[in-house]
Amino acid sequence: MSPVSKPHEIVERALDLSTADGCVVIADEHSSANLRWAGNTLTTNGVTRGRTLTVIATVDGTQGAASGVVSRSAVTVADLEPLVRAAEAAARAAGPAEDAQPLVRGVPVAGDFTDAPAETSSAVFADFAPALGESFARARSGGRELYGFANHELTSTYLGTSTGVRLRHDQPNGTLELNAKSPDRSRSAWSGRSTRDFKDVDPAALDAELATRLGWARRRIDLPAGRYETLLPPTAVADLLIYQLWSSSGRDAVEGRTVFSRPGGGTRVGERLSELPLTLRSDPDEPGLECAPFVIAHSSGGDASVFDNGLAVPATEWVRDGTLERLTTTRHSARLTGLPVSPAADNLIVDAGGGRSLEEMVASTGRGLLLTCLWYIREVDPATLLLTGLTRDGVYLVENGEVTGEVNNFRFNESPVDLLSRAQEAGRTEKTLPREWGDWFTRAAMPALRVPDFNMSSVSRGV
Repeated sequence: MSPVSKPHEIVERALDLSTADGCVVIADEHSSANLRWAGNTLTTNGVTRGRTLTVIATVDGTQGAASGVVSRSAVTVADLEPLVRAAEAAARAAGPAEDAQPLVRGVPVAGDFTDAPAETSSAVFADFAPALGESFARARSGGRELYGFANHELTSTYLGTSTGVRLRHDQPNGTLELNAKSPDRSRSAWSGRSTRDFKDVDPAALDAELATRLGWARRRIDLPAGRYETLLPPTAVADLLIYQLWSSSGRDAVEGRTVFSRPGGGTRVGERLSELPLTLRSDPDEPGLECAPFVIAHSSGGDASVFDNGLAVPATEWVRDGTLERLTTTRHSARLTGLPVSPAADNLIVDAGGGRSLEEMVASTGRGLLLTCLWYIREVDPATLLLTGLTRDGVYLVENGEVTGEVNNFRFNESPVDLLSRAQEAGRTEKTLPREWGDWFTRAAMPALRVPDFNMSSVSRGV
């Protein structure tokens, strides 16, 4: 065979080589294209290609099945047998896997399983790059400097198992981060977008938004720490609620270790978390936020299991009309806890039943703070899901429905679960890019939230 075989051939060959009781092979074909700029000038651009192969061997034993996982990049046919044998050796050396389940079977073969992988290229920026250049000229004439980067990735995943699963998923993922600064660097404003193809990103509109924010920052007001009525934009809401989703393990909740544990035992499923009619959901078929409709697990841990590879991921409502409906589970943790099987999907949408734009929410604010984004978020207490972090790139004072200036940054201490219970208004849902978690989770649609008493626990002197 050719040393540069097609991905589906690599998967089939690895499965043929396996002598284990069970085998899962995941081939990820990666391509990416990027642009970077600083001071209103494009600085670098590039295109990359790569392949990662993951082999998961399962070995049955008297005390249960064991699994071994080995992943390597730039794999050719010559590398396959050593890779498969390494996975088998790891499985035989391991103890019984706690999450062991029969490998998924009975899944229809994907019609495109043998097709060539999808690839991105610099052509994805064909319309975006000229528009970005025009934004550089406007920014230069307006006395501001633009910095940032645009990145587009396309990953084709081929999943094959010894039980006959043959699935394929192509995942595009684009992110844009744009930062505007005053020439003396004393003022800074940020905006970000997620996109599948850069056809829905308008650099001119983003630059205009940032120019407005830099204008707000010409007046500086120092405020002390305290609790303030605060408008959280969609990007900040996404960072908080994505972390909430990551912390919604059904098993951990049953074992009494999380904010979703019920005092005295059990979980808080069925409990009302918010008086607002908020629905938190994931849906692999959500328009513009599509993600893999089946489990792709390169390793086991938390609420992911290599034994679940190929399991269907349905649309799931985690919170419906303010009430907790589901927690994340694998097949194993579902059996352990008595909860329904609920694998996590790679997107998160919050529906708020319509709502006003963020601008309209600002216009109806007597006195409060308008945030740009959050960063450096860390967990303080898993029992309450208390998080701490910092505001960044602009906190603005709103008085009588107008932004009157920029205030200092703060450190905050808040739990997203507690915030949901106190939020007084949810705005219009829109696609957004989380600032903190954008390297790991980009498919989100969120409303802005009005919180009457957001806890700014201390003043931060950073920008």
